[in-house]
Amino acid sequence: MSELFSDHMVLQQQHEVNFWGEYTPGQQLTLSGSWGAEISTNADTNGIWKMKLNTPDAGGPYSIKIVTRDSTIVIEDVLVGEVWLASGQSNMEMPVKGWLPNDPILNSKQEIIQANYPDIRMLTVKKNLSGSPLDFIEGQWTSASPKTVGDFSATAYFFARKLQQELKVPIGIIHSSWGGTVAEAWTSKGYLEKLGDFDETINSFNKPEFKNLTENTENWFKQWPTHEIPDTDEQWQKIDFSDIRAAESDFDDSYWDTMELPGRYDQLSTGEFDGAMWLRKEFIIHDTTVDYILKIMAIDDMDASYINGQKIGGLAGAGFSNVPREITIPKSLLVQGSNIIAIRAIDTGGPGSITGPMTISNNKGDNISIEGTWKTRLVAEIFNETFYTYNLKVGVSERPHIFQFHPNLPTVLFNGMINPLVPYTIKGAIWYQGESNVGRDEQYKQLFPTMIKDWRNKWGYDFPFYFVQIAPYIYNPNPSEQVSQKLRDAQRYSLNTPKTGMVVTLDIGNPTNIHPANKQEVGKRLARLALANDYGKKLVPSGPLYKQIKKLGSKLIVEFDNIGSGLAASFTGLSGFEIAGLDKVYVPAVAKIIENKIEVTSPLIASPQYVRYAWRDASAASLFNLEGLPASSFTSDE
Repeated sequence: MSELFSDHMVLQQQHEVNFWGEYTPGQQLTLSGSWGAEISTNADTNGIWKMKLNTPDAGGPYSIKIVTRDSTIVIEDVLVGEVWLASGQSNMEMPVKGWLPNDPILNSKQEIIQANYPDIRMLTVKKNLSGSPLDFIEGQWTSASPKTVGDFSATAYFFARKLQQELKVPIGIIHSSWGGTVAEAWTSKGYLEKLGDFDETINSFNKPEFKNLTENTENWFKQWPTHEIPDTDEQWQKIDFSDIRAAESDFDDSYWDTMELPGRYDQLSTGEFDGAMWLRKEFIIHDTTVDYILKIMAIDDMDASYINGQKIGGLAGAGFSNVPREITIPKSLLVQGSNIIAIRAIDTGGPGSITGPMTISNNKGDNISIEGTWKTRLVAEIFNETFYTYNLKVGVSERPHIFQFHPNLPTVLFNGMINPLVPYTIKGAIWYQGESNVGRDEQYKQLFPTMIKDWRNKWGYDFPFYFVQIAPYIYNPNPSEQVSQKLRDAQRYSLNTPKTGMVVTLDIGNPTNIHPANKQEVGKRLARLALANDYGKKLVPSGPLYKQIKKLGSKLIVEFDNIGSGLAASFTGLSGFEIAGLDKVYVPAVAKIIENKIEVTSPLIASPQYVRYAWRDASAASLFNLEGLPASSFTSDE
């Protein structure tokens, strides 16, 4: 059976929930819940079996038995309540403990200490990508406690906590996300083919040259030992590839490759890599009576630095890619004349680079540049979420061109991380993604609703689907080239899909950090949508949403849905409204709230035709309803 069906699992209450697995063809299995439900079936000719088991009202813990003629499986500590699927990219993946030091979660330490919610369970699906649909995942159900919740998706946890507090029932979250990924990766082949935009890439999966490339890649990696990718900063700091000999001053690197630094270190003649690279360089010291300082502007993503075989420091873990390195080199480690600096740099994804200046200096004014030619050797490579470790003698020329089967290829995350979840019975889904599709807003207007329909089709019912509009962030400092507001508007268009809802984050974003810290409010707003729409709570589900405009002489009157108890301005007043005539040249507008509508005017536009609001990458919220929920950015130029 799938690891979905394991100890501590949560089942959807008052439902016929799906169970499935594999067994000897034609043989019988009996499935029973300790609450009194029981059902039997036989595996089909392919050894596949499926059953539906009636669940009671929320409660537990229960046990479940699967009995065959020769074995019995018992699943313990099963709760019955509400089950939701959480997915998306990094803002959904981001854990309660944050990605320190650059990407914290608001009050994370306190949140972790207070996380005593045994009735909240989360199963985090291990990252996996595939060119064809898979049936199984890796992951385990875990109860929320101070020991575990730090690794929970923050957005999903705060969503679950609010539901649990309001409904007083167990909440189960199946969390399946991957940072930096695009929506088409989460969509099946059949539904992407309806769009036609991704046919060339999808069809390439079946071409002979693709199969030869993937076969060569697989043959290359299967000959090397593996090492698990660390889960914690502490594990990153202690990672060992049995390669420390490369740091010693007398190590023979004459056969190593060379590269020029600063610059990208993840680019080889046989293609880019993610993994660990040793970098070595000789430098000359004349004065050994004082300590020195190693300064490097940045190492993406992490490093360990050595002088003459002795470690002097480095930053390993999440969130250090843009942090300047400034490390003391004790004079006791230096010798007069030739010395060796060795750095093991690790790139975990995206461009791996070292940013200059790169210097070794002392307080006497000696400043030694260590930029220029470095000796290099790839010692470990990440492929399919696993480290493969090389020995220090393997050269780049021996490595074949590696097919980068990456998580932004169409269909691969659906295949590896969504299809195996089907048809586990869920109440609905929450989604936080869109940043990686910025710049393709027109395509997203079709792609995102298609993905939603795709998932619902696979599960066989139209479950509620609630998503987070991307937060303000300066993707491009040039105002004339800012386009993320168009992606926000494409998300607003997706509300035309039935049984959807959108959380607006214009008031809780961070223009300089794509990972806003206030995930508590994001989770609460997602829960508010569910509570209002699915659980009968009398709540205004979201902030104001643009409805229509009416022209009144030199004024435009803007009407909204979801005004709740009424429209309200921020404490600094209304801002961010612009109007335009037929030429669509927008100018700032004066905006006023009149009878729960917005009146916009400008002395520069005698006959306005169009209005827009919060139409910049990093626009801030100025319009709310009296419930405190912000209005979405919009344009009437549709």
